[in-house]
Order: sequence, then C-alpha cells, then structure tokens
Amino acid sequence: MEANALAYLGAGIGAGLVILGAGFGIGKLAAATMEATGRQPEAAGQVRTSMIISAALIEGATFFALAICIILAVK
Repeated sequence: MEANALAYLGAGIGAGLVILGAGFGIGKLAAATMEATGRQPEAAGQVRTSMIISAALIEGATFFALAICIILAVK
C-alpha cells in the first residue's frame, strides 16, 4: 500500500470522527437547551443565545479539524 493511500485513509477516518463528534455535541447541546426552555420559558432568549454561541464554537473547532485532515491528506 502506498503512503498516499494511507494518508487518504487516515484523513477520511479523522474527518468522519470529527463530524460524528460535532454531531453528538450539537445534539446534546440542543437537547439541553430544549429542556432548559421547557423548564423556564421566561429565560428562553438567554438560553437560545448561549446555545447559538456554543454551537458556533463547536462548528469552528469542527472546521479547523477538517482543515487539518485535508492538509494531512494533501501533504
């Protein structure tokens, strides 16, 4: 097997793990937000704002990890 093939395989596995981790993280975040909104509807605006900021940070880390996977595959 060539070294390039292993690099592509590793990058693909890494990208898959990154996407799975981000999906589970955002899913857990959304579930907690819905539960908090259900318990205290008057605080829904603050909870939603915190959720959006947290989701953006998770997405940013996900894009960074995917970029690293692509760089490693191309190198």
